[in-house]
Amino acid sequence: MNDYSEALPAYRTIRMIRQPGPIAAFAEEEAWRARKDYPRLMGSGLPTYFYTRERDMGGWEILGVGGETPQGARDSLAARFRQTAAMDGKTSLQRKKLTAAAEKLDWVRLDEMKVLGRRYRVVRAEPFIRMGPDGPEPPRPSDPDPADTGDAERRPDPVTGFVIDPYTGTGVSEGLLRFDLSQFVTKAGGPVPKEMCEDSKRARYTHPGAVLLPVAFGIAEKVDGRWRPHSGPSGTPQDARETLAMYFRVFGPVQEEWSEEVREVYREAAERLDAKRGMGVVAAGRRFRVVRIERMIRIGPDGPEPPRPSDWDPDPPIGPHVQQLKEAGEWREEDEMEPPSEEALEMHELLKEELARREALQQQRRARAEEARRARPAPPE
Repeated sequence: MNDYSEALPAYRTIRMIRQPGPIAAFAEEEAWRARKDYPRLMGSGLPTYFYTRERDMGGWEILGVGGETPQGARDSLAARFRQTAAMDGKTSLQRKKLTAAAEKLDWVRLDEMKVLGRRYRVVRAEPFIRMGPDGPEPPRPSDPDPADTGDAERRPDPVTGFVIDPYTGTGVSEGLLRFDLSQFVTKAGGPVPKEMCEDSKRARYTHPGAVLLPVAFGIAEKVDGRWRPHSGPSGTPQDARETLAMYFRVFGPVQEEWSEEVREVYREAAERLDAKRGMGVVAAGRRFRVVRIERMIRIGPDGPEPPRPSDWDPDPPIGPHVQQLKEAGEWREEDEMEPPSEEALEMHELLKEELARREALQQQRRARAEEARRARPAPPE
């Protein structure tokens, strides 16, 4: 049997090393147990897209999240170029090139470009969940959940600044998971288009390696006996809970036209979710669960995988989009905008109430912390 280990390229290498410290050992034990308790790996919703920058020392740094479409990442990258151009310390030539790059993204669908000698790329990450007899895997005890109720959105997303580098060492369980996910191929059948399956098979050969992002968390709902995604990935379990609470208090009442009686049921469910910080909640006969989401980025000889031709990318760049609206007579200047609908106004008021509630919680915590600080005895002189 031939041994290719010495000649294997980095993007096809999984370096499994012992992770130091008791917390890492506990996380490794949990990950190994999850392979038994939640043995089935399955895709979960749309890919997420990030905008990244190649590093001089190797790997690609994630600069930010673009959302569930490649165009969202392109738009965010253009905004990043404009912000960088406005920073102090930039020469006029640097500002000109950064602005030109942003303007080009306004008109052309580009998933990679070189600006000031650095390569930037839009990359895709596929989400997966583990499924067991009782449903999708919830957060593990070792998963960080540092945010207080109402405070999750103020904490940075752990994926920002993450370096996509297949050579980085990993634990045994994560290494095995990387290998398992690298073999994943979208199967034909049902609503899955043929082009999507073909792109998935092709990616297994063009980008055979895999890197896992920091674990994310979302909300799943059990509908007709099957668990379905209810929200996209969030950085922490508390962030996912607050996404669900926002749906209960703000979006659901308006979008689904709940009666006042039904609204009260969901408000009570949101209060329970805030108070218990649990992994699930039942509201109006609907069952929701906080679930653990693994996200894989495929790696090839030239780095992380960009969007695929079959990926859902419905929106054109902002330049052609505005031009299309003007040609169709649908473009409105700011002073010509129609007044917001009653639904939009109601949602705005509910959102104000929710943000005020969160701010009040934060003020209460600050007040209690200040009282505790004053109650502490003074250090001896």
